[in-house]
Amino acid sequence: MLTRRCLLASSGALLFARTLAAQGAAGEVRPVLEADVPDLALENWSATVVEVSYPPGGASPSHTHPGITIAYVLEGSIRSKVGDEPERTYTAGQAFLETPGQVHAVSRNASATEPARLLAVLLAEKGKPRTTPTSK
Repeated sequence: MLTRRCLLASSGALLFARTLAAQGAAGEVRPVLEADVPDLALENWSATVVEVSYPPGGASPSHTHPGITIAYVLEGSIRSKVGDEPERTYTAGQAFLETPGQVHAVSRNASATEPARLLAVLLAEKGKPRTTPTSK
């Protein structure tokens, strides 16, 4: 049985491995994201990793996720507004967290001329849609 700690550690390890690969074997190790997570029973949950690519000026519609999402910016700059937090720009090497049901009202490329990419680790109950559109 997978526990919350095991899944979150695995997700963190994935992002950590990505950071190390980008820096080389002798690279510096630095925390990318430290955040409190809700106390959830993770029975029958799975992990999905997706890469989201935004063309210049591209955006995603407002949405929610049923579980925990950890997003890591791979390239460019991403404008994001999650829950009650202020809208913020994340650049390559930065990460942010979404908790279950939080509205991700803004998710877009901050540049009108350069592409942007992020890696998202989604932890959610099996069988639930990974993303649900919302109305702003």
